[in-house]
Amino acid sequence: MTAPTPFLRKLFAALAECWVDVSSLELDHLCYRVEDLGRYNSLRKQLDEDGTLLSENNIGGRPIACYRLHVPFRYDGRSIDVLELPAPKSGSPYPEGFEHAEFVVREDLLAFTQRYPRLGWDLSALAKPVNADVRLRFEGFSVKFHRRSLASVIGMERSSTSKRP
Repeated sequence: MTAPTPFLRKLFAALAECWVDVSSLELDHLCYRVEDLGRYNSLRKQLDEDGTLLSENNIGGRPIACYRLHVPFRYDGRSIDVLELPAPKSGSPYPEGFEHAEFVVREDLLAFTQRYPRLGWDLSALAKPVNADVRLRFEGFSVKFHRRSLASVIGMERSSTSKRP
């Protein structure tokens, strides 16, 4: 897996160009896409050495693994220790590389988007029952904003399933 520095440079430059202030927001996690299931399995083995598996669930007909890295990615004073690794959806190939980043917003998501009304917000995931998000799409990548970190959502899901009879 390549280092995320070029991806993060591009991401922060795009946000700065749109005047979206993320300076006080937690950069929760990065998503790294792969082209095929073989590469997914290979990277999973590598990540088993480089991190701790937080979860692997079948979502949308394909597995998605989330890891807490032993050595976080570092960028511009930030430390990013969670990586999401989705297997490709059948018939929806992605080139390998970092595809999106997610930030935690400590306010209502619609209120957050209304601070930047001229941007083309994707609100399609606003009604998700767990950790709704809003998204900005850029050339070749996107940025999502949600209320809870991925690791905390995984922890809540584990807690609720362990309490079931």
